[in-house]
Amino acid sequence: MKAVVQRVRSASVEVDGTTVGAIGVGVVCLVGVTHDDTSASATRLADRIWGLRLMADGDGVMNVSVADAGAEVLVVSQFTLYGDTSKGRRPSWRDAALSSVAEPLVDAVVDELRRLGATVATGVFGADMAVHLVNDGPVTLVVEV
Repeated sequence: MKAVVQRVRSASVEVDGTTVGAIGVGVVCLVGVTHDDTSASATRLADRIWGLRLMADGDGVMNVSVADAGAEVLVVSQFTLYGDTSKGRRPSWRDAALSSVAEPLVDAVVDELRRLGATVATGVFGADMAVHLVNDGPVTLVVEV
């Protein structure tokens, strides 16, 4: 599994012009699933995200975990994280898991984050989503498990 994690001041996701998920200070996680990912991968990814020390402390240093900051999390499924652009100009999606595999694993990431204590908002799996965010920093990381 792979996630692009962005520290934000606020973020929301819309489907058909309707806001389906929104957070304040926290992180946006664009989550992609590949063929060999499992529920254990989802658990590890959620744990890594929740424990990331990328929130600012009193001195403005990234020294506080998402968990310790009580930051909110917005999870958005993103199969394009597994796009391969090594040949030609058109991305190949062969490394992205089928939706029947990916959707339950993205849901498992959300469930595990909530079990760990996170306030989590989500997009809608497979929908054409508009993600709005106000970066904080900007701080953006790629997390793979």
